[in-house]
Amino acid sequence: PVCLDRPLSPCRSLCEVVRDSCAPVMESYGFPWPEMLHCGKFPSDHELCIAVQFGNSKATPPPVSKICTQCEMEHKADGMMEQMCSSDFAVLPSPNRAPWLPHTRVKMRIKEMTEENGERRLVAAQKKKVLKLGPLKRKDTKKMVLHMRNAGACPCPQLDSLSGSFLVMGRKVGSRLLLLAIYPWQKHNKEMKFAVKFMFSYPCPLYHPLLYGAGQH
Repeated sequence: PVCLDRPLSPCRSLCEVVRDSCAPVMESYGFPWPEMLHCGKFPSDHELCIAVQFGNSKATPPPVSKICTQCEMEHKADGMMEQMCSSDFAVLPSPNRAPWLPHTRVKMRIKEMTEENGERRLVAAQKKKVLKLGPLKRKDTKKMVLHMRNAGACPCPQLDSLSGSFLVMGRKVGSRLLLLAIYPWQKHNKEMKFAVKFMFSYPCPLYHPLLYGAGQH
């Protein structure tokens, strides 16, 4: 083997093959392709680098599910709190002040839903309560538009009717708000009440900075 005094980088074409295969799967779960792996940073194929070692490669399609991944979540306290940990923001509906969650007054409803380019676009009603703000600015919450990636063709039972209220969680990627999970609001559901009450004291694991909070390019 050739001995070098520097690391040997992947070629740009190898990065593009891996990106085209992995990015659709990552985006379906709200993770953008990381900036540190931006393919323009890698050398072209005629330079000394690691080239593609396999034949024709096809991009991996997003995971196939009978139900949209954002709508598969069960009303289980542990699952809701873990989803809260991996989300940048959470919007909570509540028609009245709840004794188990002070200062929660506002109901969050979905005003409009459209489908375009393989994704759903949800426009939140004006009144809402942002439980976890994360990197969002106040202006992001005034006219909140949530995007459901790769959800144009899959069913989402929660959205069969927009007349109810929802607890939604997601991540901000660039200037867009990606919806990661949506739960029909059930004020008498003990699991949901427990999750919302204790989600801020839940011991969240540390997420790798390569994915969590990375920008979209």
